[in-house]
Amino acid sequence: MAQAFSLQPLLELMQTRTDEATRQLGKLIAAEQNAKSRLQMLEQYREEYAQRMREATAQGITRSILHNYQDFLARIDQAISQQDMAVRQSEQSTAAGQNHWKEQNKKLKAIDTLSVRHDVRERWRDGKQEQKIQDEYSARKYAVRNPNEDE
Repeated sequence: MAQAFSLQPLLELMQTRTDEATRQLGKLIAAEQNAKSRLQMLEQYREEYAQRMREATAQGITRSILHNYQDFLARIDQAISQQDMAVRQSEQSTAAGQNHWKEQNKKLKAIDTLSVRHDVRERWRDGKQEQKIQDEYSARKYAVRNPNEDE
């Protein structure tokens, strides 16, 4: 009869930790993509607004309207700068999440390798025991059919 893998609880714990690291990494990647999307949207909006200012300036506008355009562009630039910082922080978090996932996955694979080796060893032992039983059965069967040949 096969002996249970003594590190099975550890294997299950490592599987749980790896699954959690995978879920967390997925969230971090999604957050990074979201931050990059927001940055791209802000940059696109800034370009569109700057184009409107150029068109308005070409048609002739007052100083106060020009000043309003410039102030709004400055606020958009500030928002872009903040979002760019958020993107960089998100990229760092994602990189840390990837490293954590790799570490958990490496530990899981190590324990899983031990589990596989254990299973192979147990199947070999079971096969050896089964062969021994078959050999004994065959020997008894032969001895019963030919009881006088030993003499």
